[in-house]
Amino acid sequence: MSAALTLAKLEHFNHILPLVNAYHDEAKLTINSKECHAAVRSLLQGIPQGAAYLIGPPKAPIGYIIITFSWSIKLGGMDGWIDEIYVRPNVRRRGIAGEVLTSLPKALLGAGLKGLHAKVSKENSEIVKIYESKGFILDKNFQIMKKIL
Repeated sequence: MSAALTLAKLEHFNHILPLVNAYHDEAKLTINSKECHAAVRSLLQGIPQGAAYLIGPPKAPIGYIIITFSWSIKLGGMDGWIDEIYVRPNVRRRGIAGEVLTSLPKALLGAGLKGLHAKVSKENSEIVKIYESKGFILDKNFQIMKKIL
């Protein structure tokens, strides 16, 4: 199974939206679907505040990751936040999320990103282990995972 990443564009809207909806359902997130769809559409149209990547074949993706961008004085430049990462349940436990968390930070470093953060639920020990195995560390003051690039 390949964790190849493709920068999602507007033409991928109908491929990523079912995955976003599945993630929100699985995470039991109460989100205004109209606002959510508009936010995803904006990302796919190329707004500078973030990017969405499809995991796997663009016409039949197995997941996605959304990164949003901010500025950090402490890190000396632009940093990013993993807003959402999702892999279809039927292909989990094959190292796909880990592969994404290895390859995407390298690509973002090349684009000038200084750090990458992720908010992680304390109850989700499995994803915490994946993040830690990829070099993210638990911030001592906040419940936030980060990786300095």
